[in-house]
Amino acid sequence: MVVKVLKRNTKRIDQSSGDEISEMASVTKEDRISSLPWDVLDGILVRLPLKEVVRTSILSRRWRHKWTGISQFVIDDKCIPSRILDKVARWESIMEILCQVQLHHTGPIEKFKLAAYCRPDHSDLDQWIHFLADKGLKEFILQEFDTIKRFNLPFCLFACPLLNRLELFGCRIKPSSEAIGFKSVVNLHLNEVCVTGGTLECLVINSPVLERLTLLNIDRQIVLRIGNTNLKYLKVDSNFDDIYLENSPSLACVDIGLRARVVPRLFGSEGGKLIRVIGCLHAIKKLSLSSAILAFLGNNGVPDKLPTLLPHLSVLELRDVQLDSLTEVLVCVCIFRSAPNLEELHLSVASTTEYYKPAADFLIAKLSNHDFEQLKVAKIRAVQNVQTETIFIQLLLAHSPVLKRMTIVHYGSRILPTEVLEQSVPASKDVEIFNLCV
Repeated sequence: MVVKVLKRNTKRIDQSSGDEISEMASVTKEDRISSLPWDVLDGILVRLPLKEVVRTSILSRRWRHKWTGISQFVIDDKCIPSRILDKVARWESIMEILCQVQLHHTGPIEKFKLAAYCRPDHSDLDQWIHFLADKGLKEFILQEFDTIKRFNLPFCLFACPLLNRLELFGCRIKPSSEAIGFKSVVNLHLNEVCVTGGTLECLVINSPVLERLTLLNIDRQIVLRIGNTNLKYLKVDSNFDDIYLENSPSLACVDIGLRARVVPRLFGSEGGKLIRVIGCLHAIKKLSLSSAILAFLGNNGVPDKLPTLLPHLSVLELRDVQLDSLTEVLVCVCIFRSAPNLEELHLSVASTTEYYKPAADFLIAKLSNHDFEQLKVAKIRAVQNVQTETIFIQLLLAHSPVLKRMTIVHYGSRILPTEVLEQSVPASKDVEIFNLCV
């Protein structure tokens, strides 16, 4: 009897164990990831590199085309097999991805970014842009290709109601009407773009929520007229004939680089350019200028200070300044004297700097009676131990009562001698001086 009972119990235990194992197998087989709502799954997939997302197509028949439905596509060099070196073949590899998306995608595509070294076929690119324009596009980014071969920007992009970020490379903007503009674009970045001055002016004016504008290597030497009451950030690194910023009162961060020293075609009264371009930036907080634009601004003479001060300017960056150029020194000093609340100064010296007595005498005359009352950080780069540089550093130390840190970076084999710094008594007792050689 005991044995029989034990046999019966054993059978029951065996049966029970089998049920449990079967139940566990059923749980294991359940595809919980595939059962997630699409918006959750999309949120996971768009955080992975596209190459990894495409690989999910081998998971199962259910996943074969799932990758084509994601809302963001970032195509870069990692998406192309490393064995493919030919630039045309690399574009063909990209087109295989884009064709699959066109065939199987449903729902919105909020972001598209192409940042791969390739040579696009412009007819393919045109067709793809038209496809995206009907997909609820919010971000469209074209970064540098291997060559610059202008293509006409499809006008359908101007009609995308949700587009808020646009970066373009190597295209030509030829509007079909003068009312060209972007209704929702906040960030506009143009690189190697061919556009007329009039078209660019209309584009900026007619983009009502535009806050950030970047212009790099504009294909024509044009007059830049930047007028937008909402614009807060402007970066220009290009050649141009002249620049007007009067109608952008909200500009808080401006970076202007002039690619080459050009003789401007438009001339004004004495000090007109500096007053017109910089003097109108009443909301400016950070200003960055290159050597060539300093020479440009000082072309028709420089005032002692701007008629209206720049009370919000706290960070000033001056790149490749030629301290042997009296014009550039005049412009720098004018800005110093017009920025009573300057807190940070970053200045790099041009490599051709030599001692020039008129420039040195002007620095001494104008900065000996000027205090940098709020200056806390100063960094002088590419110092070559020329006397004009030394004079400027000594004046800065002697007239900056709250200076906390001065960094002097010498590009060469010899740092600025300590005794040179000791000749000036710092106005600030708390200043730390870092004398470096790189």
